[in-house]
Amino acid sequence: MLGIRPVMELMFWSFHSVAFDQLVNNAACCRYMSGGLINVPIVMRGPANGGTNVGATHSHTPEGLFAAFPGLKVCSPATPADAKGMMKTAIRDNDPVYVMENTTLYGNVGEVPDPAEGDFLIPLGKADIKREGSDISLIAHGASVLRCLEAAEILTSEHNINAEVVDLRSIRPLDQDAIIKSVKKTNRAVLVDESKPFCGVSAQITTLIQEYAFDYLDAPIKRVCTIDAPAIYSPHVEQDQLPNAERIVAQVLTIA
Repeated sequence: MLGIRPVMELMFWSFHSVAFDQLVNNAACCRYMSGGLINVPIVMRGPANGGTNVGATHSHTPEGLFAAFPGLKVCSPATPADAKGMMKTAIRDNDPVYVMENTTLYGNVGEVPDPAEGDFLIPLGKADIKREGSDISLIAHGASVLRCLEAAEILTSEHNINAEVVDLRSIRPLDQDAIIKSVKKTNRAVLVDESKPFCGVSAQITTLIQEYAFDYLDAPIKRVCTIDAPAIYSPHVEQDQLPNAERIVAQVLTIA
């Protein structure tokens, strides 16, 4: 790579397929195939979300797809601070890091540490507890974290249910310890994921919880995903297709 650390932008992650061989077969395997002699320190970033009424060909959420390939790292920030901290970490990483952004968050405002206070980095593979709770774990990434926070407020005010919100931040590597610790604490889990339900990120997390925290569960694991169909073009219908606070609350009330 001649010492260069490129940061490339995809207008939409939906367009990844035209470069799939380079993104997966080459970038993910180069260090392994060279016996560690060649690194590929690239960052690919861009929108990977629905909810903007741009149709099925511009609304894919492929984080679970890329996380399935060893050699790739995948993250999905939910806040301005996380976006900055993970991007800086991604640029410093010697492996390919794919940052799945959400265009509906681009206008959000939030506190970001002052550069004068030192270099601000968020390690990949480190989840964040966005809200402490004791009754149920809401586990999500990206914009779904904000929907979980909205749902948690409704659950507290209207149903006296204290929900913990776990922000994965990084899909691969995945902070398995944080997930299991939260579920062992609350004994219930609802996984919220803008991916489609079949082979989505939440499906993988369901397996982890079943393997490592099954005896701590007081109820079945529930999921709230994007309804399993291509992105709907109609604005108000697409909003119902995506995870939202109302759907999350409804799932929580089936087990808590």
